[in-house]
Amino acid sequence: MFQRLEKDRAVLDEASLLSKLWFSWIDPLLSLGNSKPLNVDDIPPLGSEDEALLAYKNFNEAWNSLMEEKGSKSTNFFALRAITRVYWKNMALAGMCALLRTVSVVATPLLLYAFVSYSNLERKSLSKGVFLVGLLISFKVVESLSYRQFYFYSKRIGMRMRSALMVAIYLKQLRLSNIGRRRHSTGEIANYIAIDAYRLGEFVVQLHLGWTCIVQLLLAIAVVSSVVGFGVLPGLVPFVVCGLLNVPFARMLQRFQTKFMAAQDKRLRSFSEILYNMKIIKLQAWEENFKNMVQSFRQTEFKWLSEYHYKKTYSTVLYWMSPTVVSSVIFFGCVVFESAPLDAGTVFTVMAALRTMAEPVRLIPDTLSSLIQVKVSFKRIDAFMLEDELKQEDTKMHGKGDSGLISIEDGSFSWDGEAKSLTLCDITLKAKPGEKIAICGRLGAGKSSLLHAVLGEIPRICGSVSVVGSVAYVPQACWIQSGTIRENILFGKAMDKAKYEESIRVCALDNDFQSFDYGDLTEIGQRGLNLSGGQKQRVQLARAVYNDADIYLLDDPFSAVDAQTAASLFKDCVMTALARKTVILVTHQVEFLTTVDNILVVEGGQVIQSGGFEALLIEGTTFEQLVFAHRSSMGSFDDTSSSNQHEHDVERLKGDKPCSKQESEVEIVIKPTFQLTEEEEKEVGVIGWKSILDYIFVSNGSVYACCAAISQFGFVATQAAASFWLAFSVQNPQKSGLLVVKVYCLISSLSVVFVYFRSLFAVCLGLKASESFFSGFINSIFNAPMLFFDSTPIGRILTRASSDLSVLDFDIPLAFQLVMAGIAELIATVVIMALSHGKSYLWDFLLLHPQNISKSAGELMRINGTTKAPVMNYASETAHGVTTIRAFGVADIFITNYLKLVDTNAKVSLCSSAALEWLVLRTEALQNLTLFTCAVFLLLVPNNYIAPGLVGLCLSYAFALTSTQRIKQYMQIPPRAPAVIADNRPPSLWPRKGRIDLMDLKIRYRPNAPIVLKGITCTFKEGKRVGVVGRTGSGKTTLISALFRLVEPHSGKILIDELDICSIGLRDLRLKLSIIPQEPTLFRGSVRTNVDPLGLHSDDEIWEALEKCQLKSTVSKLPDLLDSSVSDEGENWSMGQRQLFCLGRVLLRWNKILVLDEATASIDSATDAILQKIIREEFANCTVITVAHRVPTVVDSDMVLVLSNGELVEYDEPSKLMEMNSAFSNLVAEYWSNCKQE
Repeated sequence: MFQRLEKDRAVLDEASLLSKLWFSWIDPLLSLGNSKPLNVDDIPPLGSEDEALLAYKNFNEAWNSLMEEKGSKSTNFFALRAITRVYWKNMALAGMCALLRTVSVVATPLLLYAFVSYSNLERKSLSKGVFLVGLLISFKVVESLSYRQFYFYSKRIGMRMRSALMVAIYLKQLRLSNIGRRRHSTGEIANYIAIDAYRLGEFVVQLHLGWTCIVQLLLAIAVVSSVVGFGVLPGLVPFVVCGLLNVPFARMLQRFQTKFMAAQDKRLRSFSEILYNMKIIKLQAWEENFKNMVQSFRQTEFKWLSEYHYKKTYSTVLYWMSPTVVSSVIFFGCVVFESAPLDAGTVFTVMAALRTMAEPVRLIPDTLSSLIQVKVSFKRIDAFMLEDELKQEDTKMHGKGDSGLISIEDGSFSWDGEAKSLTLCDITLKAKPGEKIAICGRLGAGKSSLLHAVLGEIPRICGSVSVVGSVAYVPQACWIQSGTIRENILFGKAMDKAKYEESIRVCALDNDFQSFDYGDLTEIGQRGLNLSGGQKQRVQLARAVYNDADIYLLDDPFSAVDAQTAASLFKDCVMTALARKTVILVTHQVEFLTTVDNILVVEGGQVIQSGGFEALLIEGTTFEQLVFAHRSSMGSFDDTSSSNQHEHDVERLKGDKPCSKQESEVEIVIKPTFQLTEEEEKEVGVIGWKSILDYIFVSNGSVYACCAAISQFGFVATQAAASFWLAFSVQNPQKSGLLVVKVYCLISSLSVVFVYFRSLFAVCLGLKASESFFSGFINSIFNAPMLFFDSTPIGRILTRASSDLSVLDFDIPLAFQLVMAGIAELIATVVIMALSHGKSYLWDFLLLHPQNISKSAGELMRINGTTKAPVMNYASETAHGVTTIRAFGVADIFITNYLKLVDTNAKVSLCSSAALEWLVLRTEALQNLTLFTCAVFLLLVPNNYIAPGLVGLCLSYAFALTSTQRIKQYMQIPPRAPAVIADNRPPSLWPRKGRIDLMDLKIRYRPNAPIVLKGITCTFKEGKRVGVVGRTGSGKTTLISALFRLVEPHSGKILIDELDICSIGLRDLRLKLSIIPQEPTLFRGSVRTNVDPLGLHSDDEIWEALEKCQLKSTVSKLPDLLDSSVSDEGENWSMGQRQLFCLGRVLLRWNKILVLDEATASIDSATDAILQKIIREEFANCTVITVAHRVPTVVDSDMVLVLSNGELVEYDEPSKLMEMNSAFSNLVAEYWSNCKQE
């Protein structure tokens, strides 16, 4: 009924006042949760007031208003001031609820005094007794309802604040300039959303708890003074002293928190980068080194975490001391000043008043700690929100006029935003509507930067840029979203079937879709991990074509596809489908330059030549060198022999349907009932003892847990003993008042010792748990097989490494103390009440466990965890594709999608809070029922009655244990094969020869998935150069993955020097193989750390490697030389330069077997020729396996392996294959046919 009727409207907005007060509006959801595990769709949507869009609009108005008023004022706490402007009325209302509850609590001791006085009367008035009971009931109802409404309403306001900040941070990253992106990595931005914004959601609760605790303390003192008179004055002295002593502790805690957050940022930035580049890390066997790096960052983090918790322990003890010391001094003052008789009425009224001080004393250290964390988070968000933004005026975008017109007049641009380090200089470019312009040049000349100048991504120093019409952009480094292929192509636009099918056809994707079980609805993993390089590039191109823009900026889109596909894309897509569009094409393929309208030759950040193909050839210089280098690479082809059989061979291979575009490089074809990315798992059932036991036993902290529990029970016992001592002593006139106070003081002091040890052992357990859970988590992640990363969105992993771990670090140690305190006090209360009032009380106690409802509340907390990961994931993906999003002008679509994710997370959070308050309210009602029963019989309320607020805190923190469950899930990932097999390690000099035998090799990516390599049998002889060719998706990269055991053989063997590679450890295997991958990967750091990540080589060796890979001249011009910075993913280096860095790595780590996986796809022909020469010289005696789309790269190989649809088609010497009607000769003919047009 709830699913059908309620899920389409906001239930809370339509609820009556009584329903809101009693939280009965959530009854249907809790009942549903009792009958089945809840999911997101069961939860009713938010009302319009709670939606993220409205929250952000209000925040943004306040922020902009503050920015206008800024002038000479400080920019400190802008976010806080903006939030306060928007929500001060709501916060004031929440504060009134908190104040009402505080007054009700403090009035209880006065009622107690009245009850004691009434019970001592010889003649009792029934009407007075009824009045007192009615007053007690009224106070308790007001206290309970006001406190629950305070918590829920504060969390609701906090949720709105959190949503506003999450959206503000997301929108800021869409506007962030390149300089700003260098200062704030993707991992840090995810941290601002997952930790800082979430922490600010608790701001309202903590703020009001802070001041109401102080008010409650002052009112309690006033109550005591009304009873004991001047006797209260000595008690104020230790109270003030304890307060002052906490000031230096508060400052220390803030410093430790700031240091901790900075260290956490560093770890998450590094971990995020590692997750995105896990494939290259596994190929290079760097897991251990990068894991150690993350752990070293965590050690720094852990150092500040430890300092924070240990100092907080001392602070906590100071607060716990104050009621004990104060009560002792007050009783001493009563005896000395004789301001009040030391009888039952005085003693227990004072004790009850001081008891009302216990809750503030318990909460103040944690509230102070939380407010310190909030302050740090506000400062971090301010720093990000005030960061440098992209300047709209750098590029004048016009929606009207001659659509497709581009103009740059005397433009100079710099990525650093400074005139002294220009990236592009004196650029003049004019593109007319429908014109086709090609940009070519050597590696690192500034070709991609020129496209960024048109997009307005690179700061303009001087000159002007004008762009008329809409823009579509295809970046060189592919950006693919997780989701379906169709979603990636449509890119937020409505489906137009005819236009969509035409886009698919001209981008040569139709055959790929036929090979996928789900066609274009196939889900692709993070950043398109389960697509080949060529497929990702063509999906990007199809996205641009479908967008139907006026201007197309294509950054080397043909580098990752074979010659025939490149020719087809250029003809069908660029020259035909985009015939009426303005196209600027960056390319290294000289063969396409003859048909364009204009060619720009870029060198050293300047356009040094422009004109038509023939005109530029006549001019000579750089362009002639590029064309000459290309023709030289073609010199080994025999024009006649190739062209004679071209027509026949093309027809024959076109008829080989599976060969054309069949995907087998990475698993897409999977079980028909499953997509690649599955729904995130969550536990079901009640959050019970298992979570607590996991927390204790995973960390091997049972000793600490037992000691903490003993200390807690010791504290409760000493508190009870002190109370009983007073109760019995004051009735005995033989005992002097001074003796009574001395003994009470001694027993109470002993309780403080127990408090210290309880806090200390809980902190030790918490730190040990943080260490153990992180260690298990990080080991499991680095030991996971590659398939895990292909099928798991990175946001899910990052959520556990950030927000869940933060809960484990800070909230659960506190939770453990509170749960222990709750259990101990509950047991003590039950025992005392049962002894005092008989067994009937036990029946009341049994009602205090609504098992089924806590099950629903636990389900909601778990769902809350699973709805948080998509928010982070989407923000991370956006950060990586922000240039593409801005170019297409689809930021609004991404914002809309993000708002939906934030609202989904918020509605679960809201219902979680409501379910918790529902549970606590009814628990308090049962407790109060027992209290009323006692009051009716005029029985003394025991002074260790549980504070109702403690129940809520215990439960809310107990539900925080879902974080341990979520982290533990990822501590149990099935591991990949062992890194080292101790009793079967290869000889130290293995492999001596480098011979590779493939024996009936069959590969499938998952059990029951189709076989994608189908019985490959061949031998790569030692010292030979083997070229591996085939159409896009024929199985080339899968063969390489099998060699490195990224995927294990389904059957068959791979032998290297007669040793089965599956019999040895992965690290032993991968350290003996070298690879330059298809997608070059750089890490944030320096030139030195990227060329030599393991730090095993001297500077001289690094310079020698840089010289061989053509990077020495570039690096030597940089001011910091080898220490020059490399930004996130090497964004400040061109794609070609990144590939040269990868070549430098293998030159340093020389191995007998080298694999080049499309290694020179993004560099020009001249540089390619030089590199091929270097590779031939440096690896002359090595087995070199080259996977390439450029036929000249493999035509001089000793052997050529041709793959089609995962099958071996041909394997022979290239000269022999050229002499016959072969698949290889066909590929050569196609390449020559495309090139001879020039």
